[in-house]
Amino acid sequence: MINVQFAALSERWATYQPLLQKAFKDADLSVDLRQDHAPDTVDYVVYAPNSDLQDFTHHTRCKAVLSLWAGVEAIVGNDTLTMPLCRMVDPGLTAGMVEWVVGHTLRYHLELDRCLAMQNGEWAPLVPPLAQSRPVTILGLGALGQACAQALHALGFPVTGWSRSEKAIENIHCLHGQEGLKQALSTAQIVILLLPDTPATENTLNAQTLAALPKGARIINPGRGPLIDDQALLDALNQGHVAHATLDVFRIEPLPKDHPYWAHPNVTVTPHIAAETRPKTACDVIAENIRRGEHGEPFLNLVDRNAGY
Repeated sequence: MINVQFAALSERWATYQPLLQKAFKDADLSVDLRQDHAPDTVDYVVYAPNSDLQDFTHHTRCKAVLSLWAGVEAIVGNDTLTMPLCRMVDPGLTAGMVEWVVGHTLRYHLELDRCLAMQNGEWAPLVPPLAQSRPVTILGLGALGQACAQALHALGFPVTGWSRSEKAIENIHCLHGQEGLKQALSTAQIVILLLPDTPATENTLNAQTLAALPKGARIINPGRGPLIDDQALLDALNQGHVAHATLDVFRIEPLPKDHPYWAHPNVTVTPHIAAETRPKTACDVIAENIRRGEHGEPFLNLVDRNAGY
């Protein structure tokens, strides 16, 4: 019998318990799934970083901690979490991110905000260019970045992707390093941020890098709040260098009611909805990782502690 502890907010148990049980059965795993296993009897922890479990010292038998979240910045530095840590990359979360990113990219590309603002009887046709004339840059080429890049390429957008390390991805013009970042930004009419939150990625968009954008560029951030220097972005918006920003993630969430983003005419705020873990597909990923652990196979989505993701 495999002992699995569910360590997430208690209100999640009713949703996840039957789906996990089904996923374990489908994977032919004999599992005792509980919220209250004795720590030293636990083989795997299904985990949300906002749960009460923060000290893993007594989980001496645990083979892996399987996060339900894509982001692991809140736990990757936990010194008591010494066992393998896997982040969540599931098909439902990826599909949700692709739909959100493509939707807001097309909103900008088709000038839908301007069209909606013209509902006053004025007949002033706005004809956007074809997608092939609208360069898009994606910062971050992990699983989510690559999925979004390929979806936008399929619609005809020329897509440049930037990552901190060198990558080669079919259909995508890939750049890396600091010089590559400047080059990637220099042609971008739309910039999409999908980097992880690490000390090395904080303030990737700052006064200097924002200045590298062509005048009138738009920004979409469904990645992490600290990727952007907020004051630098507000300055760029106020100066007209950046035309608009659509932001789904913030340094403090919920975004404080007095934050300047709420009232800025060229900022769209969405409440961290771009990509949510979908319980059904997430449970399938959890079951597959436990199956792999029991058969001595490599875990999916294993976190590199040194890189921070």
